[in-house]
Amino acid sequence: MPLSVRDYSWTQTESCVYVQVPLKGAKPEKVDVLSTDEYMKIHFPPFLFEVFLYEPVNDDKSTAKIGNGVAAVTLPKKTNGLWAHLMISNISDDKDKMKEIRERALLKYKEKMAVQSKAMSVKRQEEKKYALQTMMKLEQEERDLIQKMKDDEREKAAAELEAWKLKQRQIAEEEAQLKQQSQRTKPDDMKTKKKMPVRGFSGGSEVKPGNKKKQVELPAPRSQGNIQVKFTPRVFPTALRESRVPEEEEWLRKQAEARRAVNADLEELNDLKEEERNPDWLKEKGDKCFANGNYLGAVNAYNLAVKLNRKIPAVFSNRAACHLKLRNFHRAIEDSSQALDLLTPPVADNASARAKAHVFKIIKLL
Repeated sequence: MPLSVRDYSWTQTESCVYVQVPLKGAKPEKVDVLSTDEYMKIHFPPFLFEVFLYEPVNDDKSTAKIGNGVAAVTLPKKTNGLWAHLMISNISDDKDKMKEIRERALLKYKEKMAVQSKAMSVKRQEEKKYALQTMMKLEQEERDLIQKMKDDEREKAAAELEAWKLKQRQIAEEEAQLKQQSQRTKPDDMKTKKKMPVRGFSGGSEVKPGNKKKQVELPAPRSQGNIQVKFTPRVFPTALRESRVPEEEEWLRKQAEARRAVNADLEELNDLKEEERNPDWLKEKGDKCFANGNYLGAVNAYNLAVKLNRKIPAVFSNRAACHLKLRNFHRAIEDSSQALDLLTPPVADNASARAKAHVFKIIKLL
């Protein structure tokens, strides 16, 4: 049976009642406060303080503060005025009335908790809907940006093609004009050649039509050969003049170290096959679970992959997406931050992964 607290104090004004109850060394997390418009209870084992209020109070605006070994409760009055007592007079003699008030207070408290639970459920649904709409909006903006880039490149390519066609037409017209000019001047040259006497090399006599003109010797064609063209080997798609070689080499070195840093001596992996003790295999397993809506299974697969190798940023980024689906926002932020730490230095090869991690982190902070 709990011990009743008698050494409490209370004060009042026209509009509020202030009650202070000593907690007798009890920790704040062990204190349970229940309050309605006509009943208040503070329970901290093995002690119990309960009050059957003199007049009704506004339960919705009532507050309780616990600290410094005291529970301070503020009860706004429904009707302004001074009370003669804190509790109903001689209530301790009427056990049935006390029981009725307790049961009524408990029923009101349960109804209040049900309303608050429903409100919290609605709020969570709204937050989930807002997060989904935000993600869809970001994805739509990204698709629009990609489509705009494609349209710009298509227009640029079409303009270059039209310019090339125009240039080809101009070249063809110039060649046609030159051909026509050569065809007009050729008959005149032939007539002139027929009229002019051609002298031979043996005494200036005219050359008979049957004689052939001596052919001019032409030089021999040049010998053929091959020219070796060599290009600078590039791992990244950007041109060398646009790249940052030291950062890219550091990124490649980190990727190689991440593939080698595998810890296969884990008790959780004893039941797995040899080919399943691979962080890449576990990542693919988690991706399949995520695609099927099994977010807890995906988190478990990513957890094993992280235990095997903590240097693969894609595992942390994908696990952050799972935590977002499960509404584990703090863990989602931690995984997004870990992925961003691993995606350094920033180069073209990890730009999309960094953008994805930033998007997840922004959504969770919203």
